[in-house]
Amino acid sequence: MSTNMFDLTGKTAVVTGASAGLGVAFSEALAAAGANVVLAARRTEPMEETAKRIRAAGGNALVHQTDVTDEAQVNGLVEAAVAEFGGLDVMLANAGAIPEGIAQPEKMPADLFRQSIDINLTGTFITAAAASRHMLANGGGSIILISSVAGLSGHHNIPIAYATSKAATTHMAKYLAVVWADRGVRVNAIGPGWFPSEMTDQVLAIPPFRQRIEDQTPLGRLGKSEELLGALLLLASDAGSYITGQTLMVDGGMSASIGASPYPDELHALNAQIMPHGLGERIAPAV
Repeated sequence: MSTNMFDLTGKTAVVTGASAGLGVAFSEALAAAGANVVLAARRTEPMEETAKRIRAAGGNALVHQTDVTDEAQVNGLVEAAVAEFGGLDVMLANAGAIPEGIAQPEKMPADLFRQSIDINLTGTFITAAAASRHMLANGGGSIILISSVAGLSGHHNIPIAYATSKAATTHMAKYLAVVWADRGVRVNAIGPGWFPSEMTDQVLAIPPFRQRIEDQTPLGRLGKSEELLGALLLLASDAGSYITGQTLMVDGGMSASIGASPYPDELHALNAQIMPHGLGERIAPAV
């Protein structure tokens, strides 16, 4: 296999959630592979900095302010990409958030659950659907969703709405892949384990939480953002032309070994301290 199969020269890729963390790494990797890159998120200032770096390295980049929960804005994002670069070949639905923090499920307010689902699941669908309308009419493309190891099984004290949204995202990739395959659109997902990012930094800064995560990962450590880029380029490029409907786990082996291991009292106490209004405190029988 020639390494040219991973080349994206002349292609156009859109990355949502491109203002921080993994979205920045994804955007720069796609540009380095030759793609024109459209960076999309609600915050424009950090995206402008990324776009400057891409242009300084000889690439093409466009910044477009977008809230993925707003269908009109996402449709406008696709229109802007096509207007600027003449098409859309890769859509990376990377935007996500954990508005519920680590609230206990029995304490979870319904509005926080809905907010998480709206961003992480509905926003992902809106993004995929908007991209598909262009790709289906123009002979194909690659849509890449971001799932998570959190969506594969039950985990102690992983946010319930976030985990549910990621389980649904894995299924969404299968469903959309089947429906759109006959018109040349591939749909896959990447399932990260634990990586340093804006969403995870607060948890990873607490030694007992980080130690538990490392203990549950066969490779014994967190991932590095660059370790997701091989999966991204595989699914975005012709190297992955026969791959669709799959979730590629990049998790240090966690999904191969994860079990509902006991959650120590120390971590339960930390949950209670971190979450306001008692949302982190478990309901237990009176002694």
